[in-house]
Amino acid sequence: MTDSSDTSSAPFDDDETVEDTAPTETPESIADEVRDEIRLGHVEDDVSHVLEERFEEAGIELRPEEVDDLAEEIEKDVSS
Repeated sequence: MTDSSDTSSAPFDDDETVEDTAPTETPESIADEVRDEIRLGHVEDDVSHVLEERFEEAGIELRPEEVDDLAEEIEKDVSS
């Protein structure tokens, strides 16, 4: 006979499991979000500044030159 009160082997008992599978942001995914928000008129600030803030929030470190290059690329995409 099995003991039905034993829940130690429940597959989703650990809350950390859910956190570990959360999607992580990448510079590309953040750039895509900013690009879309600019097209929708939700971003009017300096694109480099917006990217720096988003990268900081996501814990992503890029050199200032890389952020500026990405901002220029986004601005060109959005203006065309």
